[in-house]
Amino acid sequence: MAGLSGRTVRDLRRESRSAVLQRLYFDGPMSRYALGPATGLSSGSISNVVAELLADGLLEEAGVVGSDAGRPRRLLRVRPGSGRLIGVDVGETRVRVELFDLGLTELARTDRPLGPRGYDVDAVVGHVHEGIAEVLRVAEGAPGELLGVGVGVPGIIEDAGEEGAVVHGQTIGWDAVPLERMLRLAGQLPAEVPYLIDNGAKTLGQAEMWFGAGRGARNAVVVLFGSGVGACVVTEEAGQGRAVEWGHLTVRVGGRRCRCGARGCLEAYAGAEALVARWREAGGRSSAGAGEERALTDLLAAARPDTGAEPDPVAVAVLAETAEYLGAGLSDLINLFQPERVLIGGWAGLQLGGAFLDEVRAHAFARALRFPAGRSRIELGHLGPDAVTVGAAVLPLAAFFTQGGRRPRPAPRVVAAPTWRAGLEGRLV
Repeated sequence: MAGLSGRTVRDLRRESRSAVLQRLYFDGPMSRYALGPATGLSSGSISNVVAELLADGLLEEAGVVGSDAGRPRRLLRVRPGSGRLIGVDVGETRVRVELFDLGLTELARTDRPLGPRGYDVDAVVGHVHEGIAEVLRVAEGAPGELLGVGVGVPGIIEDAGEEGAVVHGQTIGWDAVPLERMLRLAGQLPAEVPYLIDNGAKTLGQAEMWFGAGRGARNAVVVLFGSGVGACVVTEEAGQGRAVEWGHLTVRVGGRRCRCGARGCLEAYAGAEALVARWREAGGRSSAGAGEERALTDLLAAARPDTGAEPDPVAVAVLAETAEYLGAGLSDLINLFQPERVLIGGWAGLQLGGAFLDEVRAHAFARALRFPAGRSRIELGHLGPDAVTVGAAVLPLAAFFTQGGRRPRPAPRVVAAPTWRAGLEGRLV
């Protein structure tokens, strides 16, 4: 039965289960007594919901704590082995697939280099499926049902209805790629296991806000600094965050050619690919056959040698110019979104952050308006260079919470229901 708000009894129960699960997940272990004020639910509702979640195997007891009345209270927590999640990072040089338990402990991992075919769509889909099969095989004995697969990819993600998530990845040559449908058609997973696809910067942002340097902030900007650059903006109005194509902000009219085809984009100056290219154009030399990550290490070592040698002036100049461009780009984010925190992540951001973060801060705050700059901090992310896969795994985790901890089930056959059923649907649980 639906009330004045349009919510049914089933909706209310799902919301109550979701509230208890999320509170225990992020702040547990907690007692039943503490869950009441923490969730706003009555003691009777807490008792019923906890009983359901224990019966479903989603919760477990985690010790006891004393109370003023002298009776110990049993603590509860979400049971890590009650579900499994897969996170996929379609990165710049490889596809990484990780399998986690519900507590986000890594159970298995595989990296599959993109190889000569690069971002060829069929090749990427193949890498994803082979990686999923491998981690499930490696962790065959791990308990818990698979709750879903989250995928972080470059580009703009469009929800195309029945077609699912469609990727517009101009910098990687993807034009309206129906990635969700392709993964579903080519995969071996049961039909009820969802694929959830989002921008890689957004998945990084989700991870840092839930578990990393963004915890406790009401609004933040999380920057993904790798071969290219991107950002996720999290505000009170957009709690899950939204990806912004920050890397394609024009910082120099008629400047360097960007991977997107335009000239003067921030990514063409501050992305790691462009940074290494500018160093080599100016005469910098990296190790023979070095890929992008090793070349960036060589650049940093040349600019800041730890052997007592003189710094390479070319490397120093390239890094200084990059810090200025990156700081200018961050000042735009500060002026536009007025975040409490700006968090820099991604493999390149973390590799270079310790070396020139102070310079980036100085340039950003010098260019930003004084009021928002005075309320903002620029820091490194806490979750390391692999945070995109963690954030991708958060996509099915968040969906699981929204569903009140109901596991994926096969879609039922469509059968006409009796007339009475429609009227009493909200009472049937």
